[in-house]
Amino acid sequence: MNAFTKLGLVMLVIGLALGACAGGDGGDDNTVAMQSGQRFEPETLTVSAGTTVTFVNDSDEGHTVTAYEEELPEGAPYFSSGGFESEDAARDDVAGGLLSTGEEFEVTFDQPGTYGYVCIPHEGSNMTGSVVVEE
Repeated sequence: MNAFTKLGLVMLVIGLALGACAGGDGGDDNTVAMQSGQRFEPETLTVSAGTTVTFVNDSDEGHTVTAYEEELPEGAPYFSSGGFESEDAARDDVAGGLLSTGEEFEVTFDQPGTYGYVCIPHEGSNMTGSVVVEE
């Protein structure tokens, strides 16, 4: 191997290492985006128990993250942007749960199971999603 080949190999390794260190905000695997077109991306996210998921409004519209109470694993706590204690309360005050462009909402999922959720203002457009929590 000549000196230029060795130098090229070293530069490649350094570039890959730097790329791995600079790989975004580190939360991409546990982030759900609320996007234009009234959809959650990804629609279904699978995580391990104890993971915190960040919901980020990447669109120009207000969105909510509202758990479907009937789709929570038995004994799992209720969640919604706006901090409501029930789905009925979230539906009664939609404006109180709206996330504006760039705003985030975090939920830690400790209990295994499937958690269904909806954006209330865009439920008619089928803006729904789920988080599957594995042990």
